[in-house]
Amino acid sequence: MSAFNLTSSSPPTFILNGIPGLEAAHIWISIPFSLFYFISLVGNFTVLFVVSKEPTLHKPMYLLLCMLGLTDIGVSTCVVPKALCIFWFGFKGITMDGCLTQMFFLYMFDITHSAVLVTMGYDRYVAICNPLRYDTILTNARIAKLGLVGLLRAVLFVPPLALLLQRLPFCTNRVILDTYCEHMAVLKISCGDTRVNRTYGLGILLMTIGLDLALISLTYGLIIKAVLRMSSKKAHQKALNTCTAHICVILMSYTPYLFSSLTQRFSQGIADHIHILLTSIHIVVPPMLNPIIYGVKTKELRNKVGKYICRM
Repeated sequence: MSAFNLTSSSPPTFILNGIPGLEAAHIWISIPFSLFYFISLVGNFTVLFVVSKEPTLHKPMYLLLCMLGLTDIGVSTCVVPKALCIFWFGFKGITMDGCLTQMFFLYMFDITHSAVLVTMGYDRYVAICNPLRYDTILTNARIAKLGLVGLLRAVLFVPPLALLLQRLPFCTNRVILDTYCEHMAVLKISCGDTRVNRTYGLGILLMTIGLDLALISLTYGLIIKAVLRMSSKKAHQKALNTCTAHICVILMSYTPYLFSSLTQRFSQGIADHIHILLTSIHIVVPPMLNPIIYGVKTKELRNKVGKYICRM
């Protein structure tokens, strides 16, 4: 590590160390990384292609699936190619500008992804609680506007995170103990006062992910209330089945992300490699599984994908 110690007059270049303590296993770790990334690209691009080609799928639910797929591709592509360069070739250097650029796009896609999940929850609420007005309440144009609002929120909140980081001094140690420029990992190597950065970072977490989780919880509270009012068990089952895929995606997306973010800030007893592996789960596993889950649970999409596969 001492070979990477730089003086404060050196160009602003960081070293991404990879997964500390598991450097000898980087090649083996790269196998699931690359496999999951490849599967996620194939799965999400398949959904995008099939929905774009099939007029019968030009509906709000499938538009939301396309938005989810785009954010999944964005999140994993921001991290995995650079991580594989570290694992395979030892290319660990990244400039300050490169680091801030990676951070901006990663968090932009992450926050937009969360907004899409909120909109999908609202879609399920309308489908179950107000099915007769579904087509008038949720149009493609309205879904597109909600997606644009989610993207605008991310574009407004994320740049100050990078700008506040840019003003910090970085002295001799510029080794980031991670596979990418994670905000807290970069703050840990600064030799300046990081209180403003930590406060703003926590504020973003609460105003985006925290707020979105509260809205999703409220939505499902209303859904459960409506389901309990239904007299037919068949109606209960049908209503709950429409939510299964969304609930699975929510659990996969938020659980490792929140655990990693909160323990980075408030816990000092968890090893660095545990944090990084949990973050990696958030980066590579949901983008791989999301199109599979919706493909399995959504009969119409499954049939259309099968039709295109049979033509090949």
